[in-house]
Amino acid sequence: MASYNKVILLGNLTRDPELRYTPKGTAVAGLGLAVNRSYKTESGESKEEVTFLDVDAWGKQAEVIAQYLRKGNPIFIEGRLRLDQWDDKTTGQKRSALKVVLESFQFIGGRAESGAGGGTPSSPPSRPPARPASPAEPSTSDAPPPEEDDVPF
Repeated sequence: MASYNKVILLGNLTRDPELRYTPKGTAVAGLGLAVNRSYKTESGESKEEVTFLDVDAWGKQAEVIAQYLRKGNPIFIEGRLRLDQWDDKTTGQKRSALKVVLESFQFIGGRAESGAGGGTPSSPPSRPPARPASPAEPSTSDAPPPEEDDVPF
């Protein structure tokens, strides 16, 4: 039987990443993610639905996320779903939670303001415009440059 387990999410962190390490030294970051969905009802009323998800990031990605992201920051995540199951120690009942295991991510927005962990995105850094080819640069083709008299205008 074929199966495919992939999620793609774009949302905001609901809390600061919680970085910890396994006994073997592997970094693990726990993230809370809020994903919003806006829609209109049949009567035309605008509504918003929020889904809260738990995300686990591992290794170097966990360390980078914990270093650069804070509560409220947007993030784009690709990952897979994992069902965690355990017995509650106090009640003895079986418990479960559906989590996202992060496989890759991208920062969204600009760099955070400098200072003590403000974490608010600023505008992205400006990039210089692409440099147009200069007419003085040598041509890469083998054809000779056009003569002044051959210009059609």
